[in-house]
Amino acid sequence: MNNKIEAVVFDLDGVITDTAHFHYLAWKQLAAEVGITIDEVFNERLKGVSRMDSLELILQEGNRENDFTLTEKEEMAAKKNLHYCDLLKQLTANDVLPGILELLAKIKAEGLPIGLASVSKNAGTVLKALELEDAFNFIADAAKIKRSKPDPEIFLTACEGLGAAPVRAIGIEDAAAGIEAIKASGMFAVGVGKSLQGADYLVDSTNQLDWDKIKETYEEWLKNSIK
Repeated sequence: MNNKIEAVVFDLDGVITDTAHFHYLAWKQLAAEVGITIDEVFNERLKGVSRMDSLELILQEGNRENDFTLTEKEEMAAKKNLHYCDLLKQLTANDVLPGILELLAKIKAEGLPIGLASVSKNAGTVLKALELEDAFNFIADAAKIKRSKPDPEIFLTACEGLGAAPVRAIGIEDAAAGIEAIKASGMFAVGVGKSLQGADYLVDSTNQLDWDKIKETYEEWLKNSIK
């Protein structure tokens, strides 16, 4: 049986680098401006979720989802993004999470294409700050994705862009919505973090990502998947 992996697709926030705190600070400020209080526990619900969907969740939290027009909501989301982009100026190549550069190098050494499936419309800015613009063979354009995670659209788009069958591809995520999206696409799911139900291979942190173990677990998963 051919166990060849055809592609590896990474999420960005929480996997390549941790900009979740920047998102949190920007959302917290915007929420406060409309009289809504959010904390870091609530912020977990926003991980892997698109900008407009995140705003809807925040407005629902304050029972204000019907208080603004679509235009007003778009202006609020844009304001949050400006604050977030300002915070991103602090980001450098030193902010790549532990073990990620080594993992990328091992995957590249095997000649496997690498993709990025991030709902962040600032992915290019983040990759440039991290000096990783050339690390990815295909970056799914979040602006063209109609359905946010947990819908599999962005991972299916990445697989298509890399010329890979989903069952022959590995997705790496740190959010529950992302794991759900990977599984819905038919890919093998690597989870980074605690309590990520549905992950086929799970570690607590990025420095525990072992490429040989991931491949071994993938091969076992594939055998069971195509029986």
